[in-house]
Amino acid sequence: MASESDNFGRSPIEPAAPLQRRTRQARVVWGPRTVTVGGDAPVRVQSMTNTDTVDVIGTAIQVKELAQAGSEMVRITVNTPEAAQAVPYIREQLDRMGIDVPLVGDFHYNGHRLLTDHPECARTLSKYRINPGNVGKGDKKDKQFAQMIEAAARWDKAVRIGVNWGSLDQELLSSMMDENSRRAQPWSVKQVMYEALVTSAIDSARRAEEIGLNGNQIILSCKMSGTQDLISVYREMARRCDYALHLGLTEAGMGTKGTVASAAALSVLLQEGIGDTIRVSLTPQPGEARTQEVVVASEIQQALGLRVFVPSVTACPGCGRTTSTTFQELAKQIDDYLRLQMPLWRGRYPGVEGLKVAVMGCIVNGPGESKHADIGISLPGSGESPAAPVFIDGEKRLTLRGDHIAEEFQKIVEDYIEQRFGAHAGATT
Repeated sequence: MASESDNFGRSPIEPAAPLQRRTRQARVVWGPRTVTVGGDAPVRVQSMTNTDTVDVIGTAIQVKELAQAGSEMVRITVNTPEAAQAVPYIREQLDRMGIDVPLVGDFHYNGHRLLTDHPECARTLSKYRINPGNVGKGDKKDKQFAQMIEAAARWDKAVRIGVNWGSLDQELLSSMMDENSRRAQPWSVKQVMYEALVTSAIDSARRAEEIGLNGNQIILSCKMSGTQDLISVYREMARRCDYALHLGLTEAGMGTKGTVASAAALSVLLQEGIGDTIRVSLTPQPGEARTQEVVVASEIQQALGLRVFVPSVTACPGCGRTTSTTFQELAKQIDDYLRLQMPLWRGRYPGVEGLKVAVMGCIVNGPGESKHADIGISLPGSGESPAAPVFIDGEKRLTLRGDHIAEEFQKIVEDYIEQRFGAHAGATT
């Protein structure tokens, strides 16, 4: 009986890879640093503080933490004159700490006044976030929107025009609902809302260009709280425009729910080449660091093969063969250690983010996975000899025994990084 392996006449199975969608490219600038968004730039990770912006020191510290975790832009709330006045001082604190991450100002309702009345705030921010649904009503809407766009054009700032499901332009939605009611075959309410979201974003972008903003400096978003809703809207928006797109599931939720929902929605779109910058809007669990949303956003991209942010640690889930928790503890210890060191290592060891480490729990897959990693260890499982072979660059180099395997293996990893990436760092200085 012929097996599937006999049929080599068919076409080979190609490795899956994300599609590419070329968009306009925005430039988010602070001092000597420019973060490009769209075009040929990588998909950028961004985040947002949850501090009171008036608290200059507290906000600067959280921005620093988010930046060191890998956020390439950090958004702060600018909702009052006091918050607007604090922005230049936050920037000053960050510059003193050597944190050159661009700041994004989040404006709603009164952004036109704040940007006009506080020119230092307008100058200091690298990018503005404007929600068309929250910039006034009736005749005031166009005037207030124009004021914000004029400020962006004056200071040469990038602008994210961000439409949200929960704060959609009610005048536009009402008009489209009325028009839909007169159709011979009316659309569903959800379909009309989809159309209102996309129309609001694209029409606002075109209006911004008419006012004088460089179209390359416009980034669009239509954030939803439902995974399938987000996918539907962004597919349509990508089809109808070439502006750079910001992805994010708004109000994603807490813990596993927020993480899984965000990963599900963003992964589908990123695989299709849709999305130029992302934020994972997690609700922090009690005691959880704000930086967790940056970790998740980075891991989504790393899992898809779009970017590499930190060394990867492969570890088995455990089974009846792995009665000891040693491999679990060691895997966490190594993963935590690598993440903790990355802010320092990014400059010191170029390329270290591509390192692959394996921490396996028994003999079944342990040696094989360890050989495929740059450096790996196969810990003894139930009934196995109390020895842990270590593989470096695919070859077994030594075997660890005793009560200090974890400490010894971490030292081996440190030495490997120094030898492999330290020499490269020295050659480039």
